[in-house]
Amino acid sequence: MPALPPQPISPLDGRYRAAVTALGDHLSEAGLNRARVHVEVEWLIYLTSRSMFGSMPLTAEQTQQLRAFAAGFGDLEISALAEIEATTRHDVKAVEYLIRAELDRLGLAAIAELTHFACTSEDINNLSYALTVKAAHEQVWLPKLRTVVAALGELAQEHKGAAMLSRTHGQPATPTTMGKELAVFVYRLERVIGQLEQSEYLGKFSGATGTFAAHLVADPDTDWPAVSREFVEGLGLSWNPLTTQIESHDWQAELYGKVAHANRILHNLATDIWTYISLGYFRQIPVAGATGSSTMPHKINPIRFENAEANLEISSALLDSLAATLVTTRLQRDLTDSTTQRNIGVAFGHSLLALDNLQRGLREISLDTDALTADLDRNWEVLAEAIQTVIRAEVTAGRSTIEDPYAVLKELTRGHRVGPAELAEFVAGLDIGDAAKARLLALTPATYIGVAPALLAYLR
Repeated sequence: MPALPPQPISPLDGRYRAAVTALGDHLSEAGLNRARVHVEVEWLIYLTSRSMFGSMPLTAEQTQQLRAFAAGFGDLEISALAEIEATTRHDVKAVEYLIRAELDRLGLAAIAELTHFACTSEDINNLSYALTVKAAHEQVWLPKLRTVVAALGELAQEHKGAAMLSRTHGQPATPTTMGKELAVFVYRLERVIGQLEQSEYLGKFSGATGTFAAHLVADPDTDWPAVSREFVEGLGLSWNPLTTQIESHDWQAELYGKVAHANRILHNLATDIWTYISLGYFRQIPVAGATGSSTMPHKINPIRFENAEANLEISSALLDSLAATLVTTRLQRDLTDSTTQRNIGVAFGHSLLALDNLQRGLREISLDTDALTADLDRNWEVLAEAIQTVIRAEVTAGRSTIEDPYAVLKELTRGHRVGPAELAEFVAGLDIGDAAKARLLALTPATYIGVAPALLAYLR
């Protein structure tokens, strides 16, 4: 059998690439290397702008040329970097040599030794990861989450008055509305979004063991911690003053924990909507040309929600592993984080794919209010809670002498189907006040929804 041409192993780079391609601009090897070039170039510009070690500030044109080189990092640079790394066997050193070559091309060889000056590889790497994760999170993943939450919020508002039988423990329970149940997820996700919007992205820039030792030897008169802070914050990151060779990755663990939390809320949403579809509450809108089953022509399977469910589980497992692994390093440095962090894009990718499926799935369902009404009409016994609660209030107010109202209703309804006529007859014979009796006689499962529609006012 002839060998296949090279094929992607990950479905994110194959079958699902279109849904996650925006992440590749940031959380890919090329995205990481572009960020490395950006950090190295900005450090060069920083040092020369302050005429450090006898250097002269770059002209505006030279500065623009260097920044354009970093911003334009593309196929040619990727190929050139791969050739250099084949010799260096070190990715960050290869980036340094790539920049040195560009300095020669621009006639700036005189400042070549300021490339990667006093830096350990992790000085460049931690800032590059912080920049790429920040961009991927804030520009790609979080906007997609907001889009899904907004769509869910619209559905919640549309169906805020659609009375629906609840199912606590899977059994008929006090009615609610579909809108209120969807709003629960909106509220939960909005709260996590608020936390995610406050995320910190920390960076260190302090040398081989976080002591500025080489820096101080090179220039004893410079306040190197102040320089480091100014440089890191100038990149749009928060400065971490106390580290080993590596930035401790606690901010990453915090972020990935929150993303995993959002994943799990979304997973709950996917399984609930799947169940509502199974109950017939939501109809699935047929997609032209689509096939639900290879043998059963009638089927429309809830694949969007099943796909989302599976990808959220994969993403959360990876994010949990990242958060648990990255916070530990042996003494001042080991390389376990190097391999681990290369999977950040995979973790976000599976979550982004799930969000894409949820977004599509929410567009492909329609509420069947007839099914909701029919289900309510089959379960009049859920009014037992209302009746026994009103009796309790009447007893307390001295308008009834019924003993143990709960037991009375339990005897009537537990394990029994009770219709509207039976309940009306039961209520009519109760020893309670006329106003209370009138309220109960007017009640139906469809109207026993409390203030469910009004609760949506608590959404942002």
